Parts: sequence; C-alpha cells; structure tokens
Amino acid sequence: MHEGRRLVVRSIVVMLVACSVAAAQPASRTPAAPADLDQWVARAMKTFDVPGIALAIVKDDAVVVAKGYGVRRLGDPAPVDAKTLFGIASNTKVFTATALGLLVEEKKIEWDAPVIRYLPGFAMWDPYVTRELTVRDLLVHRSGLDLGAGDLLWWPASTYDRKEIARRLRYIEPATSFRTAYAYDNVLYLVAGELIETISGQSWEDFVGSRILAKVGMTGSNVRHSAAAAGGNVAATHAPIDGKVRPIAPFDSDNTNPAGGINSSAEDMAKWLRVQLARGQLSDGSRLFSEATARQLATIVTPLPASDPPPELAPLKANFRGYALGLDIRDYRGHKLVTHTGGLPGYVSRVAMIPDANVGIAVLTNQESSQAFDAITFRILDHFLDAPAFDWIDALAKIRAQMQAAEKQAAARDAAARDTASRPSLPLAKYAGTYRDVWYGDITITESGGRLAMQFSHTPLLAGTLEHWQHDTFIVRWRDRELRADAYVTFALNPDGSIDQAKMKAVSPDTDFSFDFQDLLLKPVPR
Repeated sequence: MHEGRRLVVRSIVVMLVACSVAAAQPASRTPAAPADLDQWVARAMKTFDVPGIALAIVKDDAVVVAKGYGVRRLGDPAPVDAKTLFGIASNTKVFTATALGLLVEEKKIEWDAPVIRYLPGFAMWDPYVTRELTVRDLLVHRSGLDLGAGDLLWWPASTYDRKEIARRLRYIEPATSFRTAYAYDNVLYLVAGELIETISGQSWEDFVGSRILAKVGMTGSNVRHSAAAAGGNVAATHAPIDGKVRPIAPFDSDNTNPAGGINSSAEDMAKWLRVQLARGQLSDGSRLFSEATARQLATIVTPLPASDPPPELAPLKANFRGYALGLDIRDYRGHKLVTHTGGLPGYVSRVAMIPDANVGIAVLTNQESSQAFDAITFRILDHFLDAPAFDWIDALAKIRAQMQAAEKQAAARDAAARDTASRPSLPLAKYAGTYRDVWYGDITITESGGRLAMQFSHTPLLAGTLEHWQHDTFIVRWRDRELRADAYVTFALNPDGSIDQAKMKAVSPDTDFSFDFQDLLLKPVPR
C-alpha cells in the first residue's frame, strides 16, 4: 500500500531455494527466462538483505516462472515456494479500480459522476471539491490532499472503523488546489471501498474475493491485512531494526484493505498478470472485464514530471510519466511500462508489465528493499527486450549507499544545530494535558517523575516518552521501536506563557509517509 516504506537494507546470507515452476504451455513453446535468473536473484537477495522472494514471469500468455526463493522467516528453514503468501500492499489498488470498472460496466456507477451521487454523506474540506470529486478522482491522487494525508486515522492500527475514517476526511485541509497536483494517498481508496459496498451490497472484501480473485483463479490469495498473521504458508515480515534485519510484526488492521489488503503468491500473481496482459480476458476465453475497462485502467489521468534519474540509473530515463487507475504509467527503453509498487511493514513488491512485448513480472519480498525488487524486475525486462547488459544490482547498491550517507549527514546537521544549553520555557507539568486535532482527535501528554509521556487516544501503538531536544521542542520516542517513526513535538506559547498549540514532524526523512504527523495541529483542550 505504501510506496514510502523505508527501503534501506543491510546484507545477510540467505538460502536460495528453487521451488516449483508452473508452465501454462508445453516447455518447447514457453519463452525462456534469463539463463542466470536463479543466480541473479540469489545475488540480489544477498546484496540487499532479503530473506525470501516470490517471483512470477509471464510472457506471450505463458507462465515462464512462478517460484520461490529463500526462506519465509529468518531462523526457520521453511522455504518460500510458488504458493507462499506475501502482502502485495498497494498493488491491491488496481484490484479496487477493477472492481469499480465492473460496476461501471453494469451501469451502476459512472467514472465521471460525483461521489456524492452514490455516497450522499461524503464530504471533503472544500464544498466545491465535495461537489465535484468523481469516482475517477478517488483513484488518481489529485484531490488536493497532501502526501499520505489522513493516514494516521488508520496507521498504525487505530480504533476508528472504515466509515469513521471516511467521515473524518472533511476535517483535513487540502495542501493544493483540486486537480492541480499529484500527492499519493490511501484514504480515498478506502472511500472507493465504501462506494463498492454501498452500490453492490457486498463488502469490498467479498466483492473482490468473489468477483475478481475467484474468477481469475487466484484461489490461494486473500483480501485482508489481518490474514498475514494467520500462519501457514505465509512469508514473515522483516525489516532493519537498529542496523540488523529481523522479523517484525505484520500490519494487521483491515481498515484499509481497499488500498493494500491483498495477500498473494507467485502462482496467483502469474494468473493476474495473464489477465491484465490479455486486457481482461480469462484463460477460458470469457472476460473478467471489457476492453473499455482495460483502456480506462491503463490511461494516464494525472500527469507526472519525467525527471532524470541519477547517473547510476541512466536506463530509467523516461520521456513521460503519469498515474492511471491504480497503475503507474511511463516509458522504459522505448516501450510503455505499466507498473506499481507496494509497501507495508516487512513487505515490499513491484508488478511491471510491458504490453507491446506481452511480458509481465511480479516480485514479492519479505523485507523492505525496493532495490531488490527493482534489480530483479529490470534485469528480466531487459532480457525480454533484448536490451544492453546492465548491472542493476551494482547500480542500485550504489544508490542505497548514497541514501544511507545522506541520512547520516541529515542527522549530523540536526545534531550540530541543536542548542544543548537550552531548557524548556515551562515546568514539565505545564506541558501535560489533552490536545486535540480536528481530524485525528485527541492525544494526551502526562507528567510523572519528571518525565513526559505521549499517547494517541485512537492509536494504541503511538505511545512514547518525550525527551527534551531544545527550547520548547521535544522528541517522542515510541516504545514500539519497530515503528521507526520518532517525531519532534514543538510547543508554541501564548504571551501569558500558556500553551497555544503543538506541532509534530518526523525526526528522520526516512520515516514512512503514512506517519503524517506534520498535518496535525494540536490545540490544548481546556481543563
């Protein structure tokens, strides 16, 4: 779901396990994968510290590869195989777009009709946007909301339900004018899920499960974040914590399943790739969705700048980029590339398709390294495009090193600018109290034994200790260190010395964007 999960990794030794390969046609007719594919994947996993990977490759309507590599969980020899489930996160978004497309085909909704036609109680901050925002707008990140705005309503897992999260969008002030800028969001996909339920009479989970997964034959997949914690043939989630990759708790809240809740495997993603490349046609010749819907899904709605990549990644230079309906669209080596990434705690993935070469790839991982899935994806695309040889692993390792160095430099700059001799303006007890943000709700600050603590009232995991940084700024250190989201808390005073407000900002630039602390404006609640 998230595109911004932390993507910095360290190296470990992983076991390469070759598992079953599914072929849709006789071997003599199946296009060949790169001869060194297994060695390449093993090298990428070792370089980027990934315990396990599921890989699917489809070419010319044949499943070339559907297999697993490595282990499901560090310290456990159980291998990843073709059926091992991974959270595909925001690669779920195109399933939600497809579900809406099916309702359009049934003439139950229209892409360009206002959302309030179907959800009369829906509202955004600006009455004009409320009136004009369409079904299509729910999917294309141009509503005026800032990057990740509103994600704290569900991330980490909150006590709010899906309907209350959607209701609270009316209190989030936009960052830009309507339809003038791209800013990735998840919460409007939640609204799309509510629309699907209202129109179809089925929950998003039941609709997508019965109308899409079952018809595609993705019988091993499921539609709930919470299923990642259910055990069985499921890849465990891993991340670098304090410099060492280790298992972490999976995200298990089902509030935002429409934005990122599907868990799938190499075997099932191969089936999905075949249907996408066939523009909605199923293996038996019937259709999941029409040609018209296929065009809608892959047509750019929100243009994006085609900025130059760093020199180390010169082959990624694009002439055009844009966001369609749950899909990123750009060019790659002269071909249209239809792609998306996904990110959750401990899971990141990429799906990539080049329609005119009739090739599709899905790389699912159980560690937070975009470098790993990109090194594998672009190596395979280059093979089928007969592109010049390029060492993606080496190039992406250099980029990772640059990112790590930049993060260290940023931390050093912050430390050097700190006024260590400064003290808070008020006694610590004066900072204690209940603070309210209009869209999130309440947080409480308590003082005990000369220390301050913070608790978000609707987010149990957001509990931590406030450490003085400088002046009237503190850092909240979350007790759950797997969050990796410590934040500055800065208090502003009134002329009489009372607290006027508090604002927050993530300490590290590498913090996941769904921790949208910067959007909070915390005002003291009168005692």
